[in-house]
Amino acid sequence: MSHLLRAPLCLALAVLVALPWSASAQDKAADPGADTLAAVMRVKARILPNARSLETLGAQREGNGVLIGDNLVLTIGYLVIEAEAIEVVTAEGKSVPATLAGYDHASGFGLLRLIGSVEARPMPLGDSAALAERDPVMIAAHGGREAISLAYVVSRRPFSGSWEYLLDSAIYTYPPVMNWSGAALIGPKGDLLGLGSLIVADAMSPGTQSPGNMFVPVDLVKPILDELASKGRAGMPRPWLGMSTEELRGRLFVGRLSPEGPAAKAGLQRGDIVIGVGGEEVSSLAEFYRRIWARGQAGVEVPLRVLQGSEMRDITVRSIDRLEYFRARPTY
Repeated sequence: MSHLLRAPLCLALAVLVALPWSASAQDKAADPGADTLAAVMRVKARILPNARSLETLGAQREGNGVLIGDNLVLTIGYLVIEAEAIEVVTAEGKSVPATLAGYDHASGFGLLRLIGSVEARPMPLGDSAALAERDPVMIAAHGGREAISLAYVVSRRPFSGSWEYLLDSAIYTYPPVMNWSGAALIGPKGDLLGLGSLIVADAMSPGTQSPGNMFVPVDLVKPILDELASKGRAGMPRPWLGMSTEELRGRLFVGRLSPEGPAAKAGLQRGDIVIGVGGEEVSSLAEFYRRIWARGQAGVEVPLRVLQGSEMRDITVRSIDRLEYFRARPTY
């Protein structure tokens, strides 16, 4: 695959080097590239000792975030959910405490509010819908110029996560970067187009051996940003079952159940095969999630048909709001 990608990468390099962010480091004060990179910050979170996400995501989490407004930093939500303490470190090494201002499970974004001022200029939100395959991009993690990677978009397609998560048009890039969590996907205008979420094995297309990264499009946060900042969440909560499901050859296998979650309480078991929702068959994660969410908001009952061992069973799960499952940081 490398010979097929070498020419586009050279094109990406030529285009990106010619942009404002490649100006001399000797003139940082007037360098729009320096301003752009200063908005990318390190995010560090210490998680509550009784957090539900402790087992899967760990007690200490670190990644990236991007300053997008007055004391507002956009990051990827799994870094900061159930955090006991959050710290943001600027490009100059200044450490600033932060609080979780909002979390949106539908997009996966987390929004932090800094408790203190920073001198960096917010990065403008760009038009991620206009980003097409073969477009060159810059991926920036915290650390300034040494943390820049040049890449290009290899795919725009849906992404289905086993944790009841679905994106209609995720952004896939190549080559892969290692510091992807919350990394900024930056376009030629110096605007933010997405945030890094995952490293994947099939960036180019499903089933291919093409390692890369998946980015969440920033367009998803633009219509909900004000509500997220003021209320801590946006829209009506979707029904959540608390089950991790893997799609394999047209079958949906239950891989993990959230302890004391709705699905576990209803009697689902690891290894079950989900056959249908409300009498309608499902064979993909996207189909499964859309059928669940179409039944209403959190709290609705979701009738599932599952193959449990050799027995076909109908199990009704009373859904909940996922945020109700997470542990909240104590307030005194």
